[in-house]
Amino acid sequence: MTTTISPGGLVIAGERSGVGKTTVTLSLLAALAQKSARVQSFKVGPDYIDPMFHQRATGRPCYNLDPVLTSEAYVRHCFAQRCHDAEFALVEGVMGLFDGASGLSDVASTAHVARLLNLPILLVVDCSRLSRSVLAIIHGYRTLDPHVRLAGVVLNRVGSDRHLDLLTDALSTIDLPILGVLRRHQAIALPDRHLGLVPTAELPQLPAILDRLADLGHSSFDWAALMPLLSTPSVSPPSPSLPLPFQPQPHSLTRPRLAVAQDAAFSFYYPDNLDLLTTLGADLIPWSPLKDEAPPEGIDGLYFGGGFPEMFAAELAANQPLRTRLKTLLHQGLPTYAECGGLMYLATTLVDLDATAWPMVGVLPTTVRMTSKLTLGYRQATSQQTSFLMSANQQVWGHEFHRSQTETKPEQPVFHLSRYGATSSHAQDGWHLHQVHASYLHLHWGGCPAVARALVTACRQHHQRQDQNNSKTLKQ
Repeated sequence: MTTTISPGGLVIAGERSGVGKTTVTLSLLAALAQKSARVQSFKVGPDYIDPMFHQRATGRPCYNLDPVLTSEAYVRHCFAQRCHDAEFALVEGVMGLFDGASGLSDVASTAHVARLLNLPILLVVDCSRLSRSVLAIIHGYRTLDPHVRLAGVVLNRVGSDRHLDLLTDALSTIDLPILGVLRRHQAIALPDRHLGLVPTAELPQLPAILDRLADLGHSSFDWAALMPLLSTPSVSPPSPSLPLPFQPQPHSLTRPRLAVAQDAAFSFYYPDNLDLLTTLGADLIPWSPLKDEAPPEGIDGLYFGGGFPEMFAAELAANQPLRTRLKTLLHQGLPTYAECGGLMYLATTLVDLDATAWPMVGVLPTTVRMTSKLTLGYRQATSQQTSFLMSANQQVWGHEFHRSQTETKPEQPVFHLSRYGATSSHAQDGWHLHQVHASYLHLHWGGCPAVARALVTACRQHHQRQDQNNSKTLKQ
């Protein structure tokens, strides 16, 4: 692997999940944002919700860095491209520092991404049940991989001044600075539920939480040491010839109108995906299936991302005019792309954890039922048929993350799915009916730009057909 020199920046890693790296990250971001700084943040892995909090703290989209869903080249290029106009860059890791897609290697881990970007790491350690043993933990993380550079540590959940003295004495024997200390009583709880944190759209108290996080950030870190690590040098944006599919389309092409469902029920979108659709020539029209009784007028396609339709099933079911209109449009062939929560909404019925059955749009002939079982992980998906989005036998990498299941399986599934590192498929997934592509699989189009291009092309063709039909009507 060739290591490239990227703009400066700092990676926040945890020694395991749940040690407080999101709190540390948001404290740093919120404190920097109060300085009116241009702060660009990133999140390792396929997470949708943590980036929402980043964006609310910084006012800028947070971009995912995932070498499985995209590629190592994409990760490097995305980081450099998004940092070129920023003063500071911060990357929040995923799980523990070396936890990735496999137990055999650290592929897709925080350590993997830090090596790709040649960035130093700030390691967050949960000290709530530790004193001198903290030394063994940090020594192990520091020496496991000589290509991973620890810049310092943050001691989280420190119980008292005496506790801090014990930890400081233990770490005085190694040359690694303590760059932050967070006390146990300073904990700021972010509400969570079955798929992680509650999204920002559902937290009216979030501005107050961010103010408290900023105060925590100002008082808990060694800013004199952190600022040089976080700062990005002045760099030119990378050449478009590098492997990133953001090539603008000719102005002469029709710009189709693609309606994107964006509200509290549907909020799981990678910013790269939306950027790519725009660059490929689509005009994105945000709308709300929760509030709007009809999709926007004159649209040429629909995009339903993931989210939490199960939390808003009553409101979605109550919007019958919209459900009826959508069913008509989709049966008429309106190009539609739906992921996970979008699939759930397009089903006939959604059964929640209380066993209440709610009517949905009814385009997919299946009931979706919430369960306690979590389906989670990277998937290599092989297309089983040619559709408006993909050709047969085309392979893409995606990610599943859901607690619902369809009760009826499609007769002709869109995908055969294989787990990361597996040699054979373990499941089938996805529906292709009319011009609807619906699957539990989340795709990052940085790894499969042809899918995004096919969606825009289908929308453009729909627009042209509508123009032709209108012309015929006028002539008559």
